[in-house]
Amino acid sequence: MTEYKRLGTEFFSLRATEVAPKLLGKILCRRFNDGHTIRTRITETECYFGEEDTACHAHKGKTERTKKLYEKGGIAYVYLCYGLHSLLNVVTGDFGFPEAVLIRGTEDADGPGKLTKFLCIDRSFNGEDFISGSRLWIEDDGTSCEYISTTRIGIDYADEIYKNIKWRFVKL
Repeated sequence: MTEYKRLGTEFFSLRATEVAPKLLGKILCRRFNDGHTIRTRITETECYFGEEDTACHAHKGKTERTKKLYEKGGIAYVYLCYGLHSLLNVVTGDFGFPEAVLIRGTEDADGPGKLTKFLCIDRSFNGEDFISGSRLWIEDDGTSCEYISTTRIGIDYADEIYKNIKWRFVKL
């Protein structure tokens, strides 16, 4: 029988640059009000790291929209993309430094917008606690996987260095 361990404070305290590849193979869990839980294995992530990262929402500083990025690691940052899709990020690291990992895909949903639709995640999940919350968490069943690193997707507005940095991680 597989043993599942919920990821905690120690894991989410790591930098986004460390967490992004380590999330591959982990299990994103979503519990609904009726008690039904969906578990889906993470297959793709992207890292966003600090105000100097011109692709990061916090690039222009702390705002009402980005304030969750400055929280201590272990909460969700959910934002609306193109006015259509809620996208799910895992805030990581220390309080005061904006960083997060976008969950781009799982085995059941290829793409960040498809993922949140599949799991019925909307902006009401912004700030949800992955460590002790009851609606959303991440588990580790000991699975490790190989992956490739590539440039991030959809950030043509970023400076060249941040457009070309290989902070997208895809499970092989």
